[in-house]
Amino acid sequence: MSDKKPRILKSRLAQHILKSELLRYLGPGFLITIGFIDPGNWATNIEGGSQFNYSLLWVITLGTFMLIVYQRLAAKLGIITGKSLAKNIRSNYSRSLSNFLGVTIILACVATDVAELLGGTIGFHVLFGFPYWLGSILTAIIEFYLIAGQSYHVVERIIIIFLSIISISYIVELFIVKPDWNAAVLSSFVPTLNPGTIYVAMGILGAIVMPHNIYLHSNVIQSRDWSGDDARKRKLMHFQDIDTTSAMLVGWLVNSAMIIVAAAVFFKNGIVVNNLEQASATLTPLAGPMAHYIFGIALLAAGISSSTTSSMAEANVITGFLGKPEDPRSNFYRFSLIATTIPALVIILANKDFFQLLIFSQVVLSVQLPFTIIPLIFLTASRKIMGKYAIGKTELSVASVMTAVLLALNVFLIYQTFTGV
Repeated sequence: MSDKKPRILKSRLAQHILKSELLRYLGPGFLITIGFIDPGNWATNIEGGSQFNYSLLWVITLGTFMLIVYQRLAAKLGIITGKSLAKNIRSNYSRSLSNFLGVTIILACVATDVAELLGGTIGFHVLFGFPYWLGSILTAIIEFYLIAGQSYHVVERIIIIFLSIISISYIVELFIVKPDWNAAVLSSFVPTLNPGTIYVAMGILGAIVMPHNIYLHSNVIQSRDWSGDDARKRKLMHFQDIDTTSAMLVGWLVNSAMIIVAAAVFFKNGIVVNNLEQASATLTPLAGPMAHYIFGIALLAAGISSSTTSSMAEANVITGFLGKPEDPRSNFYRFSLIATTIPALVIILANKDFFQLLIFSQVVLSVQLPFTIIPLIFLTASRKIMGKYAIGKTELSVASVMTAVLLALNVFLIYQTFTGV
Protein backbone atom coordinates (compact mmCIF):
# COMPACT_ATOMS: atom_id res chain seq x y z
CA MET A 1 0.00 0.00 0.00
CA SER A 2 2.79 2.40 0.92
CA ASP A 3 4.41 1.78 -2.46
CA LYS A 4 1.13 2.29 -4.33
CA LYS A 5 0.41 5.73 -2.85
CA PRO A 6 3.63 7.38 -4.09
CA ARG A 7 2.91 5.98 -7.54
CA ILE A 8 -0.54 7.59 -7.54
CA LEU A 9 0.97 10.89 -6.38
CA LYS A 10 3.63 10.71 -9.10
CA SER A 11 0.96 9.98 -11.71
CA ARG A 12 -1.11 12.98 -10.59
CA LEU A 13 1.96 15.18 -10.57
CA ALA A 14 2.86 14.04 -14.10
CA GLN A 15 -0.69 14.84 -15.27
CA HIS A 16 -0.49 18.28 -13.66
CA ILE A 17 2.85 19.01 -15.35
CA LEU A 18 1.47 17.80 -18.69
CA LYS A 19 -1.58 20.03 -18.37
CA SER A 20 0.44 23.07 -17.38
CA GLU A 21 2.83 22.47 -20.30
CA LEU A 22 -0.11 22.17 -22.68
CA LEU A 23 -1.46 25.50 -21.45
CA ARG A 24 1.83 27.17 -22.32
CA TYR A 25 1.40 26.06 -25.92
CA LEU A 26 -2.20 27.21 -26.26
CA GLY A 27 -2.72 30.64 -27.87
CA PRO A 28 -1.53 30.84 -31.49
CA GLY A 29 -4.61 28.98 -32.74
CA PHE A 30 -6.94 31.34 -30.91
CA LEU A 31 -5.00 34.31 -32.27
CA ILE A 32 -5.79 32.94 -35.74
CA THR A 33 -9.44 32.21 -34.90
CA ILE A 34 -10.34 35.87 -34.44
CA GLY A 35 -9.41 36.28 -38.11
CA PHE A 36 -12.43 34.24 -39.15
CA ILE A 37 -14.86 35.80 -36.69
CA ASP A 38 -14.20 39.22 -38.16
CA PRO A 39 -16.56 41.82 -39.71
CA GLY A 40 -16.18 40.12 -43.10
CA ASN A 41 -17.59 36.93 -41.59
CA TRP A 42 -20.41 38.89 -40.00
CA ALA A 43 -21.40 40.35 -43.36
CA THR A 44 -21.20 37.11 -45.35
CA ASN A 45 -22.86 35.01 -42.64
CA ILE A 46 -25.71 37.46 -42.11
CA GLU A 47 -26.13 37.78 -45.89
CA GLY A 48 -26.17 33.98 -46.23
CA GLY A 49 -28.62 33.41 -43.37
CA SER A 50 -30.99 36.24 -44.25
CA GLN A 51 -31.17 35.36 -47.97
CA PHE A 52 -30.82 31.58 -48.07
CA ASN A 53 -31.99 30.43 -44.64
CA TYR A 54 -29.85 27.53 -43.29
CA SER A 55 -28.79 26.24 -46.72
CA LEU A 56 -25.19 27.61 -46.60
CA LEU A 57 -24.29 26.20 -43.18
CA TRP A 58 -22.41 23.37 -44.91
CA VAL A 59 -19.97 25.98 -46.26
CA ILE A 60 -19.04 26.82 -42.65
CA THR A 61 -18.44 23.13 -41.91
CA LEU A 62 -16.40 22.58 -45.09
CA GLY A 63 -14.43 25.80 -44.55
CA THR A 64 -13.62 24.90 -40.94
CA PHE A 65 -12.43 21.41 -41.89
CA MET A 66 -10.25 22.95 -44.61
CA LEU A 67 -8.98 25.50 -42.13
CA ILE A 68 -7.92 22.88 -39.58
CA VAL A 69 -5.93 21.00 -42.24
CA TYR A 70 -4.27 24.08 -43.74
CA GLN A 71 -3.51 25.79 -40.42
CA ARG A 72 -1.93 22.59 -39.08
CA LEU A 73 0.30 22.48 -42.16
CA ALA A 74 1.26 26.14 -41.71
CA ALA A 75 2.08 25.62 -38.03
CA LYS A 76 4.08 22.47 -38.79
CA LEU A 77 6.08 24.30 -41.47
CA GLY A 78 6.95 27.05 -39.00
CA ILE A 79 7.90 24.61 -36.24
CA ILE A 80 10.14 22.33 -38.31
CA THR A 81 11.87 24.92 -40.50
CA GLY A 82 11.96 27.75 -37.96
CA LYS A 83 10.83 30.06 -40.76
CA SER A 84 7.48 31.53 -41.79
CA LEU A 85 5.69 30.54 -45.00
CA ALA A 86 6.80 33.82 -46.61
CA LYS A 87 10.47 33.13 -45.83
CA ASN A 88 10.16 29.54 -47.01
CA ILE A 89 8.72 30.66 -50.35
CA ARG A 90 11.51 33.21 -50.71
CA SER A 91 14.17 30.56 -49.91
CA ASN A 92 12.83 27.72 -52.03
CA TYR A 93 11.25 29.27 -55.14
CA SER A 94 12.55 31.39 -57.98
CA ARG A 95 12.57 35.15 -57.55
CA SER A 96 9.88 35.69 -60.21
CA LEU A 97 7.48 33.13 -58.66
CA SER A 98 8.23 34.40 -55.16
CA ASN A 99 7.52 37.99 -56.25
CA PHE A 100 4.25 36.96 -57.93
CA LEU A 101 3.04 35.08 -54.85
CA GLY A 102 4.13 38.00 -52.66
CA VAL A 103 2.11 40.50 -54.70
CA THR A 104 -1.04 38.33 -54.60
CA ILE A 105 -0.90 37.91 -50.81
CA ILE A 106 -0.24 41.62 -50.24
CA LEU A 107 -3.32 42.47 -52.34
CA ALA A 108 -5.28 39.94 -50.28
CA CYS A 109 -3.93 41.58 -47.12
CA VAL A 110 -5.25 44.96 -48.26
CA ALA A 111 -8.67 43.35 -48.87
CA THR A 112 -8.46 41.84 -45.39
CA ASP A 113 -7.56 45.18 -43.85
CA VAL A 114 -10.59 46.75 -45.53
CA ALA A 115 -12.89 44.27 -43.79
CA GLU A 116 -11.19 44.50 -40.39
CA LEU A 117 -10.99 48.30 -40.32
CA LEU A 118 -14.63 48.54 -41.37
CA GLY A 119 -15.64 46.58 -38.28
CA GLY A 120 -13.98 49.09 -35.98
CA THR A 121 -15.28 51.98 -38.10
CA ILE A 122 -18.92 50.87 -37.88
CA GLY A 123 -18.51 49.89 -34.22
CA PHE A 124 -17.30 53.40 -33.31
CA HIS A 125 -20.18 54.87 -35.35
CA VAL A 126 -22.81 52.68 -33.67
CA LEU A 127 -21.52 53.31 -30.14
CA PHE A 128 -20.42 56.94 -30.26
CA GLY A 129 -21.79 58.37 -33.49
CA PHE A 130 -18.26 59.04 -34.80
CA PRO A 131 -18.02 59.81 -38.53
CA TYR A 132 -16.69 56.88 -40.54
CA TRP A 133 -13.38 58.56 -41.40
CA LEU A 134 -12.64 59.13 -37.71
CA GLY A 135 -13.61 55.56 -36.75
CA SER A 136 -11.29 54.16 -39.43
CA ILE A 137 -8.33 56.23 -38.24
CA LEU A 138 -8.96 55.39 -34.57
CA THR A 139 -9.11 51.66 -35.36
CA ALA A 140 -5.83 51.90 -37.29
CA ILE A 141 -4.14 53.77 -34.41
CA ILE A 142 -5.31 51.22 -31.81
CA GLU A 143 -4.13 48.24 -33.88
CA PHE A 144 -0.74 49.90 -34.40
CA TYR A 145 -0.40 50.46 -30.66
CA LEU A 146 -1.33 46.85 -29.83
CA ILE A 147 1.26 45.44 -32.24
CA ALA A 148 4.24 47.78 -31.99
CA GLY A 149 6.44 46.79 -29.08
CA GLN A 150 3.96 44.26 -27.67
CA SER A 151 4.80 40.57 -27.26
CA TYR A 152 2.69 37.95 -28.99
CA HIS A 153 1.62 36.63 -25.60
CA VAL A 154 0.10 39.98 -24.58
CA VAL A 155 -1.71 40.29 -27.90
CA GLU A 156 -2.98 36.70 -27.55
CA ARG A 157 -4.58 37.48 -24.17
CA ILE A 158 -6.24 40.62 -25.52
CA ILE A 159 -7.55 38.74 -28.57
CA ILE A 160 -8.96 35.91 -26.42
CA ILE A 161 -10.88 38.46 -24.33
CA PHE A 162 -12.35 39.99 -27.50
CA LEU A 163 -13.13 36.52 -28.86
CA SER A 164 -15.00 35.68 -25.66
CA ILE A 165 -17.18 38.80 -25.95
CA ILE A 166 -18.20 37.95 -29.52
CA SER A 167 -18.68 34.23 -28.89
CA ILE A 168 -20.85 34.60 -25.80
CA SER A 169 -23.13 37.11 -27.55
CA TYR A 170 -24.03 34.75 -30.40
CA ILE A 171 -23.94 31.39 -28.64
CA VAL A 172 -26.40 32.60 -25.97
CA GLU A 173 -28.56 34.00 -28.77
CA LEU A 174 -28.87 30.50 -30.27
CA PHE A 175 -30.96 29.38 -27.34
CA ILE A 176 -33.27 32.40 -27.51
CA VAL A 177 -34.28 32.69 -31.18
CA LYS A 178 -35.50 29.05 -31.29
CA PRO A 179 -34.26 28.04 -34.74
CA ASP A 180 -35.32 24.96 -36.69
CA TRP A 181 -32.61 22.69 -35.30
CA ASN A 182 -33.40 19.76 -37.62
CA ALA A 183 -32.98 21.95 -40.72
CA ALA A 184 -29.88 23.62 -39.27
CA VAL A 185 -28.11 20.33 -38.44
CA LEU A 186 -29.01 18.80 -41.84
CA SER A 187 -27.79 21.90 -43.73
CA SER A 188 -24.53 21.86 -41.77
CA PHE A 189 -23.49 18.58 -43.39
CA VAL A 190 -25.48 18.25 -46.65
CA PRO A 191 -24.15 20.51 -49.46
CA THR A 192 -26.57 22.44 -51.67
CA LEU A 193 -25.31 24.94 -54.24
CA ASN A 194 -26.84 26.81 -57.17
CA PRO A 195 -25.88 29.85 -59.29
CA GLY A 196 -27.84 32.13 -56.95
CA THR A 197 -25.80 31.17 -53.88
CA ILE A 198 -22.28 30.73 -55.30
CA TYR A 199 -21.16 34.36 -54.79
CA VAL A 200 -22.17 34.47 -51.13
CA ALA A 201 -20.89 30.90 -50.58
CA MET A 202 -17.47 31.89 -51.90
CA GLY A 203 -17.56 34.98 -49.70
CA ILE A 204 -18.27 32.80 -46.66
CA LEU A 205 -15.47 30.41 -47.63
CA GLY A 206 -13.04 33.28 -48.19
CA ALA A 207 -13.98 34.72 -44.82
CA ILE A 208 -13.11 31.42 -43.09
CA VAL A 209 -10.03 30.11 -44.91
CA MET A 210 -8.12 33.36 -45.05
CA PRO A 211 -4.70 33.44 -46.76
CA HIS A 212 -3.19 35.96 -44.34
CA ASN A 213 -4.04 33.65 -41.41
CA ILE A 214 -2.05 30.82 -42.99
CA TYR A 215 0.99 33.07 -43.30
CA LEU A 216 0.46 34.44 -39.78
CA HIS A 217 0.19 31.01 -38.15
CA SER A 218 3.51 29.88 -39.60
CA ASN A 219 5.06 32.95 -37.98
CA VAL A 220 3.41 33.28 -34.55
CA ILE A 221 3.86 29.57 -33.82
CA GLN A 222 7.54 30.39 -33.37
CA SER A 223 6.72 32.41 -30.25
CA ARG A 224 6.93 29.04 -28.42
CA ASP A 225 9.99 26.93 -27.72
CA TRP A 226 9.97 23.88 -30.04
CA SER A 227 13.49 22.65 -29.29
CA GLY A 228 14.22 19.14 -28.03
CA ASP A 229 14.67 15.60 -29.22
CA ASP A 230 12.31 13.82 -31.61
CA ALA A 231 9.99 12.51 -28.87
CA ARG A 232 9.60 15.94 -27.27
CA LYS A 233 9.08 17.66 -30.62
CA ARG A 234 6.30 15.24 -31.56
CA LYS A 235 4.63 15.79 -28.18
CA LEU A 236 4.78 19.54 -28.61
CA MET A 237 3.36 19.27 -32.13
CA HIS A 238 0.50 17.28 -30.61
CA PHE A 239 -0.10 20.26 -28.28
CA GLN A 240 -0.15 22.48 -31.37
CA ASP A 241 -2.76 20.20 -32.97
CA ILE A 242 -4.94 20.52 -29.86
CA ASP A 243 -4.53 24.31 -29.89
CA THR A 244 -5.37 24.61 -33.59
CA THR A 245 -8.31 22.18 -33.64
CA SER A 246 -9.99 23.49 -30.48
CA ALA A 247 -9.63 27.10 -31.62
CA MET A 248 -11.03 26.34 -35.09
CA LEU A 249 -14.00 24.48 -33.59
CA VAL A 250 -14.83 27.57 -31.52
CA GLY A 251 -14.79 29.53 -34.76
CA TRP A 252 -17.05 26.95 -36.44
CA LEU A 253 -19.57 27.24 -33.61
CA VAL A 254 -19.66 31.06 -33.68
CA ASN A 255 -19.89 31.31 -37.48
CA SER A 256 -22.65 28.70 -37.59
CA ALA A 257 -24.46 30.59 -34.85
CA MET A 258 -24.34 33.77 -36.93
CA ILE A 259 -26.03 32.11 -39.91
CA ILE A 260 -28.60 30.31 -37.73
CA VAL A 261 -29.50 33.50 -35.87
CA ALA A 262 -29.71 35.52 -39.10
CA ALA A 263 -31.94 32.86 -40.64
CA ALA A 264 -34.20 32.76 -37.58
CA VAL A 265 -34.42 36.55 -37.18
CA PHE A 266 -34.33 37.80 -40.80
CA PHE A 267 -35.16 35.05 -43.32
CA LYS A 268 -38.05 33.73 -41.23
CA ASN A 269 -39.60 37.21 -41.15
CA GLY A 270 -38.82 38.13 -44.77
CA ILE A 271 -36.42 40.94 -43.82
CA VAL A 272 -33.78 41.95 -46.37
CA VAL A 273 -30.46 43.01 -44.81
CA ASN A 274 -28.42 45.55 -46.77
CA ASN A 275 -26.16 47.05 -44.12
CA LEU A 276 -24.17 45.77 -41.17
CA GLU A 277 -25.69 48.18 -38.68
CA GLN A 278 -29.13 46.77 -39.47
CA ALA A 279 -27.78 43.40 -38.41
CA SER A 280 -27.82 44.55 -34.77
CA ALA A 281 -31.38 43.23 -34.86
CA THR A 282 -29.90 39.73 -34.52
CA LEU A 283 -29.27 40.57 -30.87
CA THR A 284 -32.69 42.09 -30.15
CA PRO A 285 -34.19 38.87 -28.70
CA LEU A 286 -31.26 38.72 -26.29
CA ALA A 287 -30.92 42.33 -25.23
CA GLY A 288 -34.02 44.22 -26.36
CA PRO A 289 -33.34 47.97 -26.64
CA MET A 290 -29.70 47.38 -25.65
CA ALA A 291 -29.07 45.18 -28.72
CA HIS A 292 -27.83 48.16 -30.72
CA TYR A 293 -25.11 48.84 -28.18
CA ILE A 294 -24.12 45.23 -27.52
CA PHE A 295 -23.80 44.73 -31.27
CA GLY A 296 -21.64 47.85 -31.47
CA ILE A 297 -19.35 46.63 -28.67
CA ALA A 298 -19.00 43.15 -30.23
CA LEU A 299 -18.40 44.64 -33.68
CA LEU A 300 -15.81 47.07 -32.31
CA ALA A 301 -14.08 44.19 -30.49
CA ALA A 302 -14.12 42.12 -33.69
CA GLY A 303 -12.83 45.01 -35.78
CA ILE A 304 -9.98 45.97 -33.47
CA SER A 305 -8.85 42.42 -32.69
CA SER A 306 -9.07 41.11 -36.26
CA SER A 307 -7.42 44.22 -37.69
CA THR A 308 -4.60 43.66 -35.19
CA THR A 309 -4.01 40.08 -36.35
CA SER A 310 -4.39 40.98 -40.04
CA SER A 311 -1.85 43.79 -39.70
CA MET A 312 0.55 41.41 -37.96
CA ALA A 313 0.13 39.04 -40.90
CA GLU A 314 0.64 41.83 -43.45
CA ALA A 315 3.86 43.03 -41.80
CA ASN A 316 5.11 39.44 -41.50
CA VAL A 317 4.35 38.81 -45.18
CA ILE A 318 6.15 41.94 -46.39
CA THR A 319 9.20 41.48 -44.15
CA GLY A 320 9.33 37.74 -44.92
CA PHE A 321 9.18 38.11 -48.70
CA LEU A 322 11.76 40.91 -48.62
CA GLY A 323 14.08 39.05 -46.24
CA LYS A 324 13.77 41.64 -43.47
CA PRO A 325 13.57 40.90 -39.69
CA GLU A 326 10.05 39.90 -38.57
CA ASP A 327 10.40 42.01 -35.43
CA PRO A 328 7.49 44.30 -34.37
CA ARG A 329 10.02 46.73 -32.86
CA SER A 330 11.92 47.27 -36.12
CA ASN A 331 11.25 50.39 -38.17
CA PHE A 332 10.73 48.40 -41.37
CA TYR A 333 8.11 46.21 -39.66
CA ARG A 334 6.25 49.33 -38.51
CA PHE A 335 6.51 50.82 -41.99
CA SER A 336 4.95 47.60 -43.35
CA LEU A 337 1.97 48.07 -41.02
CA ILE A 338 1.35 51.52 -42.45
CA ALA A 339 1.97 50.44 -46.06
CA THR A 340 -1.09 48.17 -46.20
CA THR A 341 -3.30 50.21 -43.87
CA ILE A 342 -3.28 53.39 -45.97
CA PRO A 343 -4.71 51.75 -49.16
CA ALA A 344 -7.39 50.07 -47.05
CA LEU A 345 -8.35 53.42 -45.49
CA VAL A 346 -8.57 55.03 -48.95
CA ILE A 347 -10.85 52.23 -50.22
CA ILE A 348 -13.13 52.56 -47.17
CA LEU A 349 -13.41 56.36 -47.46
CA ALA A 350 -14.11 56.11 -51.21
CA ASN A 351 -17.07 53.73 -50.75
CA LYS A 352 -20.52 54.12 -49.28
CA ASP A 353 -21.95 50.59 -49.51
CA PHE A 354 -19.90 49.05 -46.71
CA PHE A 355 -21.95 45.86 -46.56
CA GLN A 356 -21.28 44.87 -50.18
CA LEU A 357 -17.68 46.06 -49.87
CA LEU A 358 -17.23 43.61 -46.99
CA ILE A 359 -18.64 40.72 -49.00
CA PHE A 360 -16.54 41.59 -52.08
CA SER A 361 -13.38 41.74 -49.96
CA GLN A 362 -14.03 38.18 -48.77
CA VAL A 363 -14.54 36.93 -52.33
CA VAL A 364 -11.14 38.45 -53.22
CA LEU A 365 -9.59 36.38 -50.41
CA SER A 366 -11.23 33.22 -51.70
CA VAL A 367 -9.85 33.80 -55.21
CA GLN A 368 -6.33 34.31 -53.79
CA LEU A 369 -6.40 31.20 -51.59
CA PRO A 370 -4.97 28.71 -54.13
CA PHE A 371 -1.86 30.92 -54.49
CA THR A 372 -1.25 30.44 -50.76
CA ILE A 373 -2.35 26.85 -50.30
CA ILE A 374 -0.58 25.19 -53.24
CA PRO A 375 2.92 26.43 -52.20
CA LEU A 376 2.12 25.43 -48.60
CA ILE A 377 1.28 21.86 -49.64
CA PHE A 378 4.39 21.53 -51.82
CA LEU A 379 6.64 22.85 -49.04
CA THR A 380 5.24 20.61 -46.29
CA ALA A 381 5.34 17.55 -48.58
CA SER A 382 9.02 18.10 -49.43
CA ARG A 383 11.44 15.82 -47.60
CA LYS A 384 14.25 18.16 -48.57
CA ILE A 385 12.60 20.94 -46.54
CA MET A 386 10.73 19.02 -43.81
CA GLY A 387 12.93 15.92 -43.49
CA LYS A 388 11.18 13.08 -41.68
CA TYR A 389 8.38 15.47 -40.67
CA ALA A 390 7.14 15.82 -44.26
CA ILE A 391 3.42 15.10 -44.51
CA GLY A 392 2.42 11.55 -45.47
CA LYS A 393 0.35 10.32 -48.39
CA THR A 394 -2.96 10.47 -46.50
CA GLU A 395 -2.57 14.05 -45.35
CA LEU A 396 -1.25 15.05 -48.77
CA SER A 397 -4.24 13.42 -50.47
CA VAL A 398 -6.75 15.15 -48.19
CA ALA A 399 -5.12 18.57 -48.67
CA SER A 400 -4.92 18.04 -52.44
CA VAL A 401 -8.60 17.04 -52.77
CA MET A 402 -9.69 20.05 -50.71
CA THR A 403 -7.58 22.34 -52.86
CA ALA A 404 -9.11 20.85 -56.01
CA VAL A 405 -12.59 21.59 -54.62
CA LEU A 406 -11.54 25.14 -53.84
CA LEU A 407 -10.15 25.62 -57.35
CA ALA A 408 -13.36 24.24 -58.88
CA LEU A 409 -15.46 26.69 -56.86
CA ASN A 410 -13.19 29.55 -57.91
CA VAL A 411 -13.47 28.60 -61.59
CA PHE A 412 -17.26 28.38 -61.21
CA LEU A 413 -17.35 31.84 -59.61
CA ILE A 414 -15.18 33.43 -62.33
CA TYR A 415 -17.23 31.72 -65.07
CA GLN A 416 -20.47 32.93 -63.52
CA THR A 417 -19.11 36.48 -63.12
CA PHE A 418 -18.13 36.82 -66.78
CA THR A 419 -21.04 34.93 -68.35
CA GLY A 420 -23.84 35.92 -65.99
CA VAL A 421 -25.06 32.31 -65.93
